[in-house]
Amino acid sequence: MATQPPGAAALPLLYRGLEPLNSGQHSNMKLKRGQTIPGVGQVHAIPITIDEFIHAQRNYPIIFSAGDTPVPLALMGLNEDVNTFIDSEGMPIDQNAYMPAYLRRYPFMLAKLRPDSDELSLCFDPTAGSVAEDGEEALFDGDQPSELTRNILAFCEQFETAGQRTHAFMEEVAKLDLLMEGEVSIQPDGVEQPFLYRGFRMIDEEKLRNLRGDELRKINQNGVLSLLMAHLFSLGLIRDLFFRQVQQGKGPQGLTLPTANAAAPEAKVEDDAKA
Repeated sequence: MATQPPGAAALPLLYRGLEPLNSGQHSNMKLKRGQTIPGVGQVHAIPITIDEFIHAQRNYPIIFSAGDTPVPLALMGLNEDVNTFIDSEGMPIDQNAYMPAYLRRYPFMLAKLRPDSDELSLCFDPTAGSVAEDGEEALFDGDQPSELTRNILAFCEQFETAGQRTHAFMEEVAKLDLLMEGEVSIQPDGVEQPFLYRGFRMIDEEKLRNLRGDELRKINQNGVLSLLMAHLFSLGLIRDLFFRQVQQGKGPQGLTLPTANAAAPEAKVEDDAKA
């Protein structure tokens, strides 16, 4: 097993370091349960895989990131540094909300340790504080991985496989040219000007409706259509997310809603070009 993880510039969201897990260095290490993820309370969008769309769309708007290689994201807040589902200490605010697998695998992940090899190794973020000698559950039994570590590895492998399926899904969406720049316009009662949110991508419903019959049949048979519909249905939760922010005191400055039963603001999601 290689000994050097990727450089800091290559670290994914929330990870501040990566260290390969091995019995030589970590035979006495244990996993601390109940540790939170540093900084997650200030992250407003979390990557998800297509395997999670059905579960995630019950709680979060599913959007796609901007840029040349868009990825699906579960939206937990409408502004940078705002998370309405996880507090500043990293604790869930809503215990019943679905927790994305990206967060559940932390501080572990599979990483390619050498650029000249396709081998993935189980690594962990040493800055998380979850892997320590005073933890509760052993990561190794002698020089062999414990059952806990084998389960962690299996979960990370499943996540990687789901990531590959997600990549193929995004390639299909790109080939059909279904993504467009999105805009959210939210007009609360009593507010003169609507609040606008941009900087994401979404599926163009008009293009989806106008697909050729053979294209539509293909994405229906391979499951892509149901995923696209889950995304589109989830966009209705953007209004609820705005309301959550206001109720938590994280909404636009000066905007308050009297009670949890107050009328929710109207929201409109549309193409920037048509705004």
